[in-house]
Amino acid sequence: MQATILPMSAGWSWILQGYALFRRQPMAMLFWSVATSFLINIGSMIPILGQIALVALTPLLTFLTLCACRNLERNVRLLPALWLQPLKGTGVARPLLKLGMAYLAATFTAAAIATMLFWSDLLVTLEQQADKPDYAALSHAMTGPLIVFGLFYVVISALFWHTPALVGWHRLPLRRALFYSMVACWRNKLPIVSYVASWAALYFGFHWLIERLAEAGIAGSTLGWIALPVDILITALLYCSFYPIYTSIFKAPPASDSTSDQPGMEQ
Repeated sequence: MQATILPMSAGWSWILQGYALFRRQPMAMLFWSVATSFLINIGSMIPILGQIALVALTPLLTFLTLCACRNLERNVRLLPALWLQPLKGTGVARPLLKLGMAYLAATFTAAAIATMLFWSDLLVTLEQQADKPDYAALSHAMTGPLIVFGLFYVVISALFWHTPALVGWHRLPLRRALFYSMVACWRNKLPIVSYVASWAALYFGFHWLIERLAEAGIAGSTLGWIALPVDILITALLYCSFYPIYTSIFKAPPASDSTSDQPGMEQ
């Protein structure tokens, strides 16, 4: 497979193309945004096992999101029964779960290495917290591990960015999919940086505005009602932008692939 090299401006173009997809069926993608947020909240409430499950299921959920966006492009109405259709009788669920376990292993290994590099300092800080917690000191002690983990995670993200589609649509073996994903991300590092920076600016800029409104005396409950739907909207738009990234770098999946939607569903 050949990964196209795109200019830096492609990063903003992906967001605009995602918005165009979102406009086709906004309620469907808002539903998906709410559903995934609900799963994340449920997983976060279950100690350890919930977080493990969320990480392991990330490639599978990403693939379902890409399939939904492909349906948007094809003007297929996203009925409830259609969301899980790509996993039924296609044989992709098992490879995607295997991919999820690899993603979990890579993330866990990166976290373990980042923690071990600062283990002695962390132990000293934790021992000092025995009588009275000092959250400022604990936060300072975690700075080093978080920076190292962040650097590791950049590499992990490049390895796994395109792998759900490469495994699910093109049926590539895991190692080849990881390799192609890494190469594609390296070749398109500038547009990816502009893409990530644009979303970060939008997200943190909005929450900075919320904080300023809170300082101005607006009630927290009111701000909560404002922030929640906007966060859901931003997440839905983010999901819609995944598909143009893939199709502009790699060849779009053929309409006759084994995960295609069944006939009779187009509007």
